[in-house]
Amino acid sequence: MSDEAELESLRREIAACRICRDAPAKGAARRLPHEPRPVAVISSNARILIAGQAPGLRVHESGLPFDDASGDRLRSWLGVDRATFYDRDRFAIVPMGFCFPGYDDKGADLPPRRECAPFWRQKVISAMPQIELALVIGQYAQAWHMAGGGRGGMTETVRGWRDSLISGRSPAVLPLPHPSWRNSGWLKRNSWFEKELLPVLQVRTKMLLS
Repeated sequence: MSDEAELESLRREIAACRICRDAPAKGAARRLPHEPRPVAVISSNARILIAGQAPGLRVHESGLPFDDASGDRLRSWLGVDRATFYDRDRFAIVPMGFCFPGYDDKGADLPPRRECAPFWRQKVISAMPQIELALVIGQYAQAWHMAGGGRGGMTETVRGWRDSLISGRSPAVLPLPHPSWRNSGWLKRNSWFEKELLPVLQVRTKMLLS
């Protein structure tokens, strides 16, 4: 089976996944409260991986990752348009949890489902050895993709972005905050992010897309 045929088989397996409904990590009472709709973009050619947290409700409904205001902000950070962002030969997009996890009592998105990453993540990442840069968004992705990532909190992890890039990891890793509107206050308090990190991110992105 060719590499692309293997990836297509993997995409079908992910699309059919029901582990969070049929075998929930904390028992039947904690099963996903709606039908699963896994959202992930697996690529045989992309050199950039976007490793996020989990789809929100709008993405669950559309099936298109970052199809919301967070995606608009992320694309502006990268300096790319929608067509480029959704070209799977340019970007792979693989969240820690493939399905919308639902809301907590305060109306905020729940964390990624516990079942997803242990079952799928290493298999998916190993299927894309051509990835050269992983953009790890939020504490859950940072904890998985970075040794010790997230342990000092998201701010300190992102603040150490220079060390992450030169750490010798393959692929290179660049931690980012989530581009949600909820983090607008964080962005105002941490102006170094836009002044120092984003120019480097855009240069790296342009280089890897060329």
